[in-house]
Amino acid sequence: MRMLILGGTWFVGRAVVSAAKSCGWDITTFNRGTSGTDVPGVQAIRGDRTRPGDIGSLRDAGPWDAVVDTSGYVPRNTLDVARALAPVAGQYIFMSTVSVYRDWPLKPLCEESEVLYCPPDAGPDYGTDTEDGPTQYGYQKSGCEAAALAAFGQDRTTVLRPGVVLGPREYVGRLPWWLRRVAAGGTVLAPGSPDRSIQPVDVRDLAAFALRAAAEGISGAYNVCAPVDEATFGELLTACAAATGAAPRFEWVPDHVLVDQGVRQWSELPLWRTFEGVWRVDAARAHRAGLLCRPLADTVADTWRWMAETGEMSRHDRAAEIGLSSDKEARVLAAWQASGERTG
Repeated sequence: MRMLILGGTWFVGRAVVSAAKSCGWDITTFNRGTSGTDVPGVQAIRGDRTRPGDIGSLRDAGPWDAVVDTSGYVPRNTLDVARALAPVAGQYIFMSTVSVYRDWPLKPLCEESEVLYCPPDAGPDYGTDTEDGPTQYGYQKSGCEAAALAAFGQDRTTVLRPGVVLGPREYVGRLPWWLRRVAAGGTVLAPGSPDRSIQPVDVRDLAAFALRAAAEGISGAYNVCAPVDEATFGELLTACAAATGAAPRFEWVPDHVLVDQGVRQWSELPLWRTFEGVWRVDAARAHRAGLLCRPLADTVADTWRWMAETGEMSRHDRAAEIGLSSDKEARVLAAWQASGERTG
């Protein structure tokens, strides 16, 4: 099977390349060659997806059975790229996000939930950021989905909407931050309740599902997350302790205390967010279509192993906002202990 992967050097794209290569597929990647190294053994074509000449040259390198687009962020550009590739590719698999849903993260959702409207030819300025609601990123990704459908049609388009993606090579740094903090030991501020359900997906399981979609011609839109209520925040931190060999003491601080102390949700304490819909994404359709999710403890252990073996750190611009400083952690813990609410 011949597959073209737009991207292919960073987190999700690289996982797709590695999985396809292990299946013996003929893989071509297309990227600028500035954000990471290529997976050995693939045909790497250099180019910029915003340049018509580069896309024309890429089209001439076809045909492919499937395209996996991991680098589409602007609808107008995705439309141009998809239209150029439609005559030389059988299927277009677009990596989207649950952020396309109007009610994420406020309410539970499924694939039939309303998505944000964005035209397929929208430019990079379409959409706005709202506090705790729709984001420009979500609008743009929704427009990219529309662009893929406009170029390839329903029967040849697959839209994957992952929630939080974790695993080796994660460049935002959510799980790596927790692993480093737990490894440091001492009293670790743990957010909310250990029983809070979470449903991140391992990047390798996301990649495997993308390959299944390509191999079996699966079309349509799919939320790609672990099952609801399969894992908890407490299990995540316990897995971090097991992976690092540390023996921290977790101090579970209620949500309202963290909010009152000005702790930024999702960033200062990664993966912590209080809204009902954050970890209530129905992914049953994907699981029926063959999505398999490994245990969260395996994802944690493999990420720590990758960190220890390579020494690689997060490189994405967003990584700078991830994590709670030790001083602020101490202040929040002190406020919690002085509140009179804590028992035991």
